[in-house]
Amino acid sequence: MNFDELKKQWNKEDNESSAQISENMLKIKEAHTPVDLIRKKMKHEFYIQIISLIVMAFLPKLFNFSTELKLVFFIFYAITCGFTAYYFFKFYTSYKHSYDLSLDSRKNLLWFYYEMKMNLELYKALTYIIGFIALAFGCIYLLVIKNVALTKFISELPVLYLILNCFVSILLLGFITELWSRYYYGKYLNQIKKILDSLDME
Repeated sequence: MNFDELKKQWNKEDNESSAQISENMLKIKEAHTPVDLIRKKMKHEFYIQIISLIVMAFLPKLFNFSTELKLVFFIFYAITCGFTAYYFFKFYTSYKHSYDLSLDSRKNLLWFYYEMKMNLELYKALTYIIGFIALAFGCIYLLVIKNVALTKFISELPVLYLILNCFVSILLLGFITELWSRYYYGKYLNQIKKILDSLDME
């Protein structure tokens, strides 16, 4: 092989490598659209959840809770705020850190994908926690505030019915949470995953 042929082969390999890099860069740039949409939705959801917590604080006034019920409500409200504050902290730090990254590399895009997956799992866990807190508040309301005797309560409503009702409520809560997370974030995360998979294959 003479020098000219070697030079041609070298140039061909350089062109192929440049084309490959350019194609990868285009794919990474393509991921910016779902990333931007996820960031926008994160910002909206953050404000919605803050407003929801503020509205919850006024429930005793709206429904004319008694003094005893107000005390119980605000204990459970404080617990809810404690769990939610942790979620907000994780959610907000992930959101801010995503802007510190250039997201022009596969590594940073991969970080964003798995960070959002973790945030979604935290979101689901928080939903279950708040659901159980609401259930506990309901039980205290019935058994303590309304002075409903436990034996009377059980005799009027069969135990099997109560267990089944709680089970169905938890299943329904889980189904709605899964559906909401998939609808709100899932489709955009799937787009990012497809781009990451195509980069892996190359």
